[in-house]
Amino acid sequence: MNDLDRTIHEPARLRILTILSGVDVADFSFLLNTLGLTKGNLSSHMDKLEKSGFVEVLKTFNERIPHTEFRLTADGRGALNSYWSSLDEIRALQERPAPPTGKSGSPNA
Repeated sequence: MNDLDRTIHEPARLRILTILSGVDVADFSFLLNTLGLTKGNLSSHMDKLEKSGFVEVLKTFNERIPHTEFRLTADGRGALNSYWSSLDEIRALQERPAPPTGKSGSPNA
């Protein structure tokens, strides 16, 4: 079993990547409103995801107003898929049948 990617495992970043995996691009305002994070908190998480190569930042201007959009990269999509696979492996451990027990209820009886 692979270790869980700590960059992705943080709940806010996992939510961000999950949202981005279902859309072509998402702008800052959409993510801010959907996630309920502060501007600074969202910016900090996006910076970590960009530095990890998981998210591409697209900055443009509408006249003089900056507009920032985010897109999941191929590396980000692969890392997220790997993360889900690792979670599936962990879940599969829980689904294994318990070893048979003796009459006393202990495995060695």
